[in-house]
Formats: sequence, structure tokens, C-alpha cells
Amino acid sequence: MVAALLTECGHKQGLSQIHAHVIRSGLLDANPVAFHWNNIIRAYTRLDAPRKALLVYAFMARAGVSPDSYTLPIVLKALCQSFDFEAGRQIHGVAVKHGLECNEFCESGFISLYSKAGDFGDARKVFDENADRKLGSWNAMIAGLAQGGRSTEAVDLFIEMRRSGFVLDDVTLVSVTSACGSIGDLDLALQLHKYVFQAKNSEKGDILMFNSLIDLYGKCGRMDLAYKVFLEMEGRNVSSWTSIIVGYALHGLVSDALECFRCMREAGVTPNFVTFVGVLGACVHGGMVQEGKCYFDMMQKFYGIRPRLQHYGCMVDLFGRAGMLDEAKEMVEGMPMKANSIIYGCLLGACEKHENVEIGEWVAKHLQELEPWNDGVYVVLSNIYGSKGMWKEVEEMRVVMKQRRLAKLPGYSLGTNSE
Repeated sequence: MVAALLTECGHKQGLSQIHAHVIRSGLLDANPVAFHWNNIIRAYTRLDAPRKALLVYAFMARAGVSPDSYTLPIVLKALCQSFDFEAGRQIHGVAVKHGLECNEFCESGFISLYSKAGDFGDARKVFDENADRKLGSWNAMIAGLAQGGRSTEAVDLFIEMRRSGFVLDDVTLVSVTSACGSIGDLDLALQLHKYVFQAKNSEKGDILMFNSLIDLYGKCGRMDLAYKVFLEMEGRNVSSWTSIIVGYALHGLVSDALECFRCMREAGVTPNFVTFVGVLGACVHGGMVQEGKCYFDMMQKFYGIRPRLQHYGCMVDLFGRAGMLDEAKEMVEGMPMKANSIIYGCLLGACEKHENVEIGEWVAKHLQELEPWNDGVYVVLSNIYGSKGMWKEVEEMRVVMKQRRLAKLPGYSLGTNSE
């Protein structure tokens, strides 16, 4: 009964109430085993409350209840959520003490934790120490390398995994397609496509596999193949549509991206915030200001999606490229969150392109506060002054750069639009 309540609970306040009831009822004292503790820890972790999950584990340890092969993977996930990687090393000692270090789920958990900490040496050590490693460990190591920017190593390990006789699943495919897309390995992409096709025919195909393949072909610049996969799918979810829309937008295929979005809505599929990043990105590529404004409003009013930094960034870029710098500045000032250096850099590039001194100075001031070490700000501002014949200000910028021991790089311009 309690286990079902914990599994079904969808908010932190309700979970705290269930937890309090469990304590008052004496259930944990009457049953000094890991099962009930695990359920509570898992529930807090699922609701992204890692600190509470770890606190429950601490109480479990104080109560003298030994962790099992289900406890430690959950605790490791909570540690990853809270970025407490050093505590993960202590948990590794607990695993060794209880003979759980070679358990499939514990092993993959430690590999993931060390990889997220950027300690690939220890991650690989855990991976290599168990000659009888299972698929979960292979997946964790490949995912860790892919997410850590070591795409070539991830692909090499995947090839080694296949040679060892392991059959990839959807988790493997998601990681290896990410790595494959980063290095643009089209040959491997075609091999993965063949595997997914075989899995489909053997009824092992998963929609996640097809979505990953669409994303992969998009990153490799082969939208023709991405669309072919999209058409082959018997069932498409929001990620399927989003992947194809984002792919088209990424490569400047504006009409295709917006047509797919129209078809998506006609099919009754509700877009998510990533979908609108793709749609707005397409508008940026096409210079479609009015359409972009309509989609930005649609996202909020029709679908109830609160704009995120990426959406505001697209709108600032859209206005900036069109020379609507006042609107771009107004968008930045009206954002509910602080703009980052990418957004300011984009707007500064637009100011250079359209020779706007006033807004350029305003943007430069904010960029200098965010990135005081960035010499590109002074270079672009100097270029803006030069375009308006403001040679006194240009000289002042050169003096500032000289004082800061900065040298102007020929042809370098921060955030300058190439279009």
C-alpha cells in the first residue's frame, strides 16, 4: 500500500506527508530491511529532491539497515542530481564493504557518477575491472564519454561492444547517435539505420531508436535520410516531429521546418518548448519577423508554454538581423531572467552590422560586466565607432585595450552576423 502511494505521488508536498505517515506508523522500525527505505529514497529522487533522498539514506544508515543492490544506484542518482561527486566516492567504499561493487546496477551507477564528475579515468577503471560486465555498464560508459565531449572514444567503445557480442538497445542507440552526430560519422549512421530497420522487423524497434536516428541524420546534414526515417515510422510522438523540425531549421530549410510544424498541429500532436526553439530558429534563418512574433505568441497563449532563454534568444536574434534593434533591446529588458553572454553577443553583432552606437554601448556595458576578460567586446565597439567616423572614440578604445594588454585581432568580431 505504502509502496504504491510513493510510486503514484507526483509532488513533493504530498511525498513529505506520506513520508511523515510512514515514520509515525513505525513501519520503518517494524521492518528493518532496505525495501521501504528504498521506496522513499527512490520517490524523492524521482521528484528531483536529491537532498531529501540523501537525508533518508543517512537515517537508514544510522538505523543500522544495510543497503542492497537497489539502494545504492538510487543514492548515486541523487548524488548526480546534487553534483555531490565526492560523496559518491564514499558510497563506492560502502559498495565494496557490502560486496556490491560488481553488481550490474551499482557498477553502471558508479561509471555514470565518475563520468559526470569528469573523472573518466576512474569511470574507465570501474568499467575495466569487471570482465563479466553487463550491457548496463557498456551503456553507462558510452553515455558518459558521449556526454563528456569524448565522441570518438564513445564510438570506439561502441564498436568494441558490438565485437564482444552485445546487442544494443535504445539506451545504447541514443548515446552512440549523439556521439556519431558530433563527429559527423555518416558511415556509422547508415549502419545504425540498418540495425534499427532490423529491430523494427523483429518487433524490437522502439520509437526512441527512430527519433535518435532522425536527430543523427540531421546532425550529419542528411535531412533527406532523416525524413526517410520519419516517413518509415508507424507511430510518431512529439519528439519525432520536433527532431525533424529542428533538423530542418538547423540547416536553414525554413519552408520544410514550418510545413512540418503545420502538419504536426494538424495531426493533433502538442508541441513542446523544444519544438518552438526549432520553429523560431527557422524564422531566424528565413528573416521572418512577423511569423516569428506570431509563433512566440502562439507558444504562450495557445499552448501555455512559458518562454525560456532559448526562445528569447531566438527573438533577439530575429529582431537584430532585421535591424529592429529597439525591439531587440526591449525584448532583453523584458525577459524574466537575466540575458547571458550569447544573447548580448548576438545583439552586439547586430549593432555592428547596422551601425547602432547607442544600443551597442548599452550592450557592451552588460557584456563587460558578464565577461570582463573578453577582448572581443572592445573590438566590436571600436568597429561600430569606426563605421560612424567616431575616430576619437576609436582611439579611446585602443587605449583601453592597450592598458588591458589586449591586441586587436585582424578580422575578428564577436557575434558579428555573417548574413
